[in-house]
Amino acid sequence: MARMKLLFSRNPNPRLAVAVARYLKIDIEYEHASPFAPGQAERYRPLNPNLSIPILIEDGRSLWEADAIACRLSRAAGSDFWRTGDGEPDMIRWISWGKENFMRACDIVHFERGTKQRYAIAPAEEAVIEQGLADFHRATVLLEAELRTRTWLSGDTVSYADFRMATFLPFNDVAELPISQYPAICRWYDGLCEIDAWRDPFEGIEAPELPPVKRAL
Repeated sequence: MARMKLLFSRNPNPRLAVAVARYLKIDIEYEHASPFAPGQAERYRPLNPNLSIPILIEDGRSLWEADAIACRLSRAAGSDFWRTGDGEPDMIRWISWGKENFMRACDIVHFERGTKQRYAIAPAEEAVIEQGLADFHRATVLLEAELRTRTWLSGDTVSYADFRMATFLPFNDVAELPISQYPAICRWYDGLCEIDAWRDPFEGIEAPELPPVKRAL
């Protein structure tokens, strides 16, 4: 098998893909990429017509979308991090629910307070933030209840469902989501942060820092 290459940045979904690769100890080349930087679009468009990262390159072919990449890397490692067999539907249940509920709410708030300010896209819209926080609390009540009775979301060991659900939490210094109100989620996330690959996936990798968030005065 040819060595893989992962195109990434420090943004949430690329960070997730790097964390997966580091956790699985995949022999992979990491390359920082900026498809939306001036003059870069045509370089990356053949790899992903959406111009988004992460992108996994293997045997001259590209695979995009973090979930697909995580599945491929787990198979390459021969790991059950991406559950297989009878455990797979339960894991996919959490990925699907999370993306439409918990992660979606986190993304809404992070985009307004973080991404828009980091890249000078537009001022944060308070009405959007308020709706995102309402959605966050609605989803988090369910997640909190589930995590009171388990260490990990799917089975007895960490899985991709846990990494995926936590995609935006490393950026909570800018999103300021009220996670502290939910002790079971805090315990679960503290467990994730004990995993080196999750806590600092970029250790030893050339990975330029994100632009700072510029708060409105």
